[in-house]
Amino acid sequence: MRDPLIPPLAAVVAGILLGHWLPFSTWESAWPIAAFLILACGAGLRPAKSRPKACSTCILLALVFAGTLDLAMHRPPPAPEIDAGFRETVLLDGCVVEPTVFSPGREQFTLELAWKVRARVSLPLEDDAASLQKLAYGQRVEIEARVRSPHNYNNPGGFDYSAYLARQDIFWTATMPKGSRATVLPGHCGSRFLGLVYALRTAALERLDQLYAGDTYNTGMMEAILIGESSSLVRVWTENFRRTGTFHALVISGVHVTVLAGVLLFLLRMCAVPELIALAMTAAAAWMYALVSGLSAPVVRAAGGFTLFLIARFLFRRTRIMNLLAAVALAYLMWDPAALFDASFQLSFLSVAAIGALAAPLLEPRIAPLARGMRALNDVERDVHLDKHVAQARLELRLVAETLAMWVRLPQRWMEEAVGWIARLALFSLEMAVISTVIQIGLALPMAEYFHRVSFTGLTANLLICPLLEAVVPLGFAAIFMHWRPLGHGLALLAGWMLHLSARIAEWHAGIEPSWRVPDPPVWLAAALAISLILLAALPRRRAAWFPAGTIVLGLFVLLVWHPWPAEAQAHRLELTSIDVGQGDSLLLLFPGGARMLVDGGGILQFGAARKSNLDIGEDVVSPYLWTRGIKTLDVVVATHAHEDHIGGLPAILENFRPKELWVGANPPQPLIELAQKLGVRVLDRRVSPPFDFSEATIEIVSPPEDYSAMKLGNNDSLAFRVTFGARSFLLTGDLERPMEARLLGEGLAGHADVLKVGHHGSKTSSIPPFLDAVMPEVAIVSAGYENSFGHPHPDVIKRLVDRHVAILRTDLDGLVTVSTDGKRLWFDQMAWESGRNVLWYPLQGDLVH
Repeated sequence: MRDPLIPPLAAVVAGILLGHWLPFSTWESAWPIAAFLILACGAGLRPAKSRPKACSTCILLALVFAGTLDLAMHRPPPAPEIDAGFRETVLLDGCVVEPTVFSPGREQFTLELAWKVRARVSLPLEDDAASLQKLAYGQRVEIEARVRSPHNYNNPGGFDYSAYLARQDIFWTATMPKGSRATVLPGHCGSRFLGLVYALRTAALERLDQLYAGDTYNTGMMEAILIGESSSLVRVWTENFRRTGTFHALVISGVHVTVLAGVLLFLLRMCAVPELIALAMTAAAAWMYALVSGLSAPVVRAAGGFTLFLIARFLFRRTRIMNLLAAVALAYLMWDPAALFDASFQLSFLSVAAIGALAAPLLEPRIAPLARGMRALNDVERDVHLDKHVAQARLELRLVAETLAMWVRLPQRWMEEAVGWIARLALFSLEMAVISTVIQIGLALPMAEYFHRVSFTGLTANLLICPLLEAVVPLGFAAIFMHWRPLGHGLALLAGWMLHLSARIAEWHAGIEPSWRVPDPPVWLAAALAISLILLAALPRRRAAWFPAGTIVLGLFVLLVWHPWPAEAQAHRLELTSIDVGQGDSLLLLFPGGARMLVDGGGILQFGAARKSNLDIGEDVVSPYLWTRGIKTLDVVVATHAHEDHIGGLPAILENFRPKELWVGANPPQPLIELAQKLGVRVLDRRVSPPFDFSEATIEIVSPPEDYSAMKLGNNDSLAFRVTFGARSFLLTGDLERPMEARLLGEGLAGHADVLKVGHHGSKTSSIPPFLDAVMPEVAIVSAGYENSFGHPHPDVIKRLVDRHVAILRTDLDGLVTVSTDGKRLWFDQMAWESGRNVLWYPLQGDLVH
């Protein structure tokens, strides 16, 4: 075989997938390995003709179970526990294993409490610089902090943040009181080698602070690009790179290792260092860079690949990209089999595989030889040693150069050099265009699955931005290590200029990039596209075989992007889903006639924080859930009132789903209205009105009243309405409080509703007993954050609901909750169950079904 390590890799991957779907114990995996190896030995005694095939089949089957064994041996133990209740301040002591990093408004470090048991500690900063405390790797400290376990947003398609931290051995987040300080204990802990590594990392970060003093943009971006430190990175700086599909060039990745290794290898060879010694020194530098950058997975994989390349050169073996890729993947998966399910691992390997298996066969026959043949056009003797089509192209270009030389009256040799350079540049651009296109198609499936994005301007954006940012890497490191002030600052200025230029290019491309987001593809389409790409890579490299297979791949790619299938919904039912957005509200209403309405988009309360959170609830929590339902567009978005925990995510929702209408109540948020008008969304001011038909249901606006006005934003601004279908009705109250509930009672608008979205997250300021007696709900939905600092829902409100025999669904405990009706009966379901917790519910005449 051309690449003999690919079948073993495929077998191990199949074993890991098998072990993930059907968990095997260590013993259940070990005995089939031994059995198949014995069979392989027995097959070696068979006649020579059938011996190789039988042996290889048995070995591959043994490798399948080696994959299940690998996964079983690396299965994480139960998460550790800490004796600390919610809001309880505890005393912690441990070893600082990640030094302090500072970002606007806070400092953060990682504390190891026991072997591979860590907490990520944050300290809100005072305004004065005296409150800063820099902790180094290996210091033993004692702190007072509130500790909590990481909690996911429990929605289908949500990011498993708890598992992400657990893979880094982080099981708690701890918050120190504002203004407090860690007590440094005597003694040293940790590894002296890692202490040296972190000292280098800290020195590099401090040097960047000096080079870009007062320039938060350049400092934050260069720290992320060069060192992988993203604590100072602001999301808005990177949004255009995300939209144009060039974010991979911005974050620290294997490309950085490639560029730095290439520059270092070039310099060493220029200094007459022997090739093998230069390769060894470059590999050592690559591993040191991996350590200094925090052992980020892409850099570790690139350093491992470079090391294997060095070994191959030492053994005088020809390096094949796919074989090398398979070797690195095998080593990485045997070390950490769970990495197979990591988006970074998949994108890293699939991008290289797309280049090696799909782009290279397109480039090698003609374009690559042409590019090599464009050098030294004036050397006629080279023509006889090249392919005939390359020699013909050289002859034609020499004729072009001769003609141009006669026109401009310059030496023909100069024109031949210029024409050759232009030809090489054109062929390089063509190669990059082919590679970029192939990568876009090859990564379309994981990009749609993880990021729901396919960039249409990525082709030209990558051609322009990637070379600029790749040049920033060596320039930035040269500035860090250059201690002669004028030259160091000059290199830093040049790197910063290139960074700003790439940002401008990304901004221009983002301006023309269509807002096209991709819902989750159907399973059959994902499988068909993956299988067709594999078959295309395995086909003989002939046009007759590639053309029909390539056409099929392109057709499936178009289907993936187009997504012509209807959204997932139950026919002729009214559905209300409360999405788990933490401490906030976001409700999805699916109407019997097919209309889709989103009421609020969640958000994060900032309380005057120094900078906005990098987590966008609309983009990162609400949108992924809608995409898992196959929803591409919305008919109506409702902004109940202008508090951040309700509307913070709506700008992303408007951008991603382009609704037809935006409904607002009292004191609507002006920036949101301006964005809606910019996007062509019709804005409707809704007040109390008679019932009106909407998509086979009836909607009645019950608040705010026509005469309502308020000088400042408040919960009673909320747009509240009742939706009725058949004999059943849902009442959505936003954050209405006592005064408005009392007014609804007085005006006869607080009529019965089978399902009540409890006002103000279950606060004691809402859900007064007379209001609940008038509504008489069977099901109450409470949208609140897990262990939120407000104490929502309040025990008094829960007691009122329990006393009235209401079924209580809570997003803080149950995750995403759904209630639906066919106009007669009610069904409800929830995403997560807390151990030992039962939903409080009382069936009424058999009409309430779980």
